[in-house]
Amino acid sequence: MQNPLEDWMERQVRFSATAMLRAISATELVRHRPAFGQAIRPAPGSVLASPELGLDDPNPDYFFHWLRDSSLVIDALRVSIEDGMLGTEALEYFNDFVEFSLSLNRLDGPALLRLGDFRQKIDPELRKYLRNSEDLNTIVGDLVLGEVRFAPDGTLDIFRWARPQNDGPALRALTLLRFWRLEQWRPLTRAESMRALLEADLAFTCAHWREPCYDLWEEQLGRHYHTRLVQHAALKEGAEWSEAIGEAGRAQVWREAAREIASSLEEHFDALSGAYLTPAAVDPNSPHDPFVMRLDIAVILGVIHADASGGAHSVLDPRVLSTMVALEELFAMDYPINRKRAADCAPAMGRYPNDQYFTGGAYYFSTLGAAQFYYRFARAVAAGATLPLSPENRGILAPLLTKPHEPLGGASLDPQHRAGLFKALIDRGDMFMAMVRVHAPDSGELAEQFSQFDGAPASARNLAWSYAGFITAVASRKSAVRQEAVSVLPRAGRGKQFE
Repeated sequence: MQNPLEDWMERQVRFSATAMLRAISATELVRHRPAFGQAIRPAPGSVLASPELGLDDPNPDYFFHWLRDSSLVIDALRVSIEDGMLGTEALEYFNDFVEFSLSLNRLDGPALLRLGDFRQKIDPELRKYLRNSEDLNTIVGDLVLGEVRFAPDGTLDIFRWARPQNDGPALRALTLLRFWRLEQWRPLTRAESMRALLEADLAFTCAHWREPCYDLWEEQLGRHYHTRLVQHAALKEGAEWSEAIGEAGRAQVWREAAREIASSLEEHFDALSGAYLTPAAVDPNSPHDPFVMRLDIAVILGVIHADASGGAHSVLDPRVLSTMVALEELFAMDYPINRKRAADCAPAMGRYPNDQYFTGGAYYFSTLGAAQFYYRFARAVAAGATLPLSPENRGILAPLLTKPHEPLGGASLDPQHRAGLFKALIDRGDMFMAMVRVHAPDSGELAEQFSQFDGAPASARNLAWSYAGFITAVASRKSAVRQEAVSVLPRAGRGKQFE
């Protein structure tokens, strides 16, 4: 028997899959920006961050194809097909995405300028929002992959923005690698185009990972945990893929780069707080700005997006769990909706302390990311993965166990605790989903934020990333429950819903 929360999740995930498709290949839509002389019709394969057409200030204009968002959405498309919510005919969206992405890789800033100065047609008062010639002239060769977003008609974005951002190609490579591994779908995909795009994304990542770039939130220039972690995962998995297709030399180069990135990730651990932190200074390379680090949900999202099976920077890493709990405590205190939440709800999650964007959070994708973290953790426990114990996670794990007075173990968790821990982790993930349920509108439509003050939808409406986050969170829960059903965990401590 399903419980009411599970019933709601099943309805919401199916709505999310349908709503997310509205953002992919939305060729029937046209975005008019009359002040800038634009009428943008999305091309097949483009992915809108939000398909909303209204220019009703203060809601933001997200009618763009972001490399980051599109990669996460297409990965959720894969999950939707695997889980049977969409049929294999939906693979045509993926094929179009690959071809569209290859066309973006061929864009060139100087070529755009040779067509004439587009700024001359625009009101001089508005030109301050546009990119200058010096900026566009630098977009040559593989540097186009550092563009954070494109017009969904397949042209360069002409607006000023935080550039470069180097996590997009790595995230896209991870999405492609996950499709590539599904051999039963290979006849329905365009393998040569996939290979060309993968090679370009991995080559860019290998060549540019050492360079500072803007973060996941497009605000801070520096070297960021999320960016480095997904770059590490892409190059590590890309090396295995390259070797499998007979490119051993290139595989070795990518494997070595992945090792270097893994070493650099240790710079983000702060022993005092017991958490991974990420830069908050405007420019950590500037002698005038102190190098400031902060808690940021981007760390947890990086762990989810990279999806390592174990070890450092995975859901099993004690330092990652410590970071997750520190973030929960932060937002539990900071957000008014958390201070009056029900006992069966975990705190709504934001991005980082003192966020000023719209209501400053909460965010659907952050709260869903927290749920997915605990579901992924539960699956690893059910699969029998070794769970290391350290000062960072001993005090966190003990209260979760059925019999917390019993010793946890030495260097790793004793097997008799696994069944109780599995149930506790699923329950914790469900508490985050319950918080989303409280603040999701009856329509099922998910914006970017739900206000930290009253839970009302805020910022961009119908955010594709919010739907993608819901789809992947629910899929992770189902995967954990399936794994537990075939595991050798002791029967004691299992909840009825898992029998």
